[in-house]
Amino acid sequence: MPQSIHLLVVLLLLLSYSAVAEAGGGWAPRFREAPQFYNSPGCPPPLPPSSAAACSPSAMVHVAMTLDVAYLRGSLAAILSVLQHTSCPQSVQFHLVASSSIAELNATIATSFPSLSFRIYPFDDSHVSGLISTSIRSALDRPLNYARSYLARLLPDCVRRVVYLDSDLILVDDIVALASTPLPDGIALAAPEYCNANFTSYFTPSFWSNPALSMAFEGRKACYFNTGVMVMDLGRWREGGYTERIEEWMELQKRMRIYELGSLPPFLLVFAGRIAAVEHRWNQHGLGGDNYRGLCRDLHPGPVSLIHWSGKGKPWARLDAGRPCPLDAIWAPYDLLQSPFSIDDS
Repeated sequence: MPQSIHLLVVLLLLLSYSAVAEAGGGWAPRFREAPQFYNSPGCPPPLPPSSAAACSPSAMVHVAMTLDVAYLRGSLAAILSVLQHTSCPQSVQFHLVASSSIAELNATIATSFPSLSFRIYPFDDSHVSGLISTSIRSALDRPLNYARSYLARLLPDCVRRVVYLDSDLILVDDIVALASTPLPDGIALAAPEYCNANFTSYFTPSFWSNPALSMAFEGRKACYFNTGVMVMDLGRWREGGYTERIEEWMELQKRMRIYELGSLPPFLLVFAGRIAAVEHRWNQHGLGGDNYRGLCRDLHPGPVSLIHWSGKGKPWARLDAGRPCPLDAIWAPYDLLQSPFSIDDS
């Protein structure tokens, strides 16, 4: 290939990926249509590809995710992985939350998944924006990161149990098994717990030195859990007023700094030690560790049902940059990004 064409290819790639990064600008990259997956015998009747199906009794699993143009590539890969690995893909209802470019996002989802039963819910950034305090990474301060705290308000009352998933993960197992996690009476949330993590590090010395604050964890075995994968009973959430409880801690954070890590600490303050356990296989997280100087993360010991690239490094960005970590190759087959051009190098 002549050098001039090589330069043109590089320029087009740079323009393409710069556009993808412009979240909220009313523009979305082009994605190809995903394969169609069909229900196995014994599944409920397929859901219609309509937002009116949000309350259908035929929905076996309700999945909630956020949609952000900057992470849309990951979101579509996550949706594809859910459909590919469940025995009842036509019985999964998706509840998607977005704060901008809703018409474009709706068209993109419908084009890539023509038979998908989904609904996009507008999320008003203005309310939560006034509650957000700056954290150690600006990416953690995006209002949409806090949308998981408002699902009980956004989704219709008919939706009780929902599986919340981040956009930087893929499932390699049937989501029905995750959604059916037992929730004992009075428990509104289930997630994998990591009690070996240094729980104190998620809060500032000012928090721990103030008995009026640190006593919030008195009487409960508080362990870290990752909020990127959760099973939520929205009925119990509404009854317990958990959105309001989270907001109270966020308001306190505005007055005195008690944590540094965005939307996670308020969840821990309200729920740590008060959740149902989920097997660790359902959140093999932390794979977004930077690969600078070979610092790629590996899977935790044990079985794997869900692989999660939480952290700064996302698999699509590392693959595009030609600096992938070994596990990024697992994500690549789920990538639906459509190349903007094709050049015959024969």
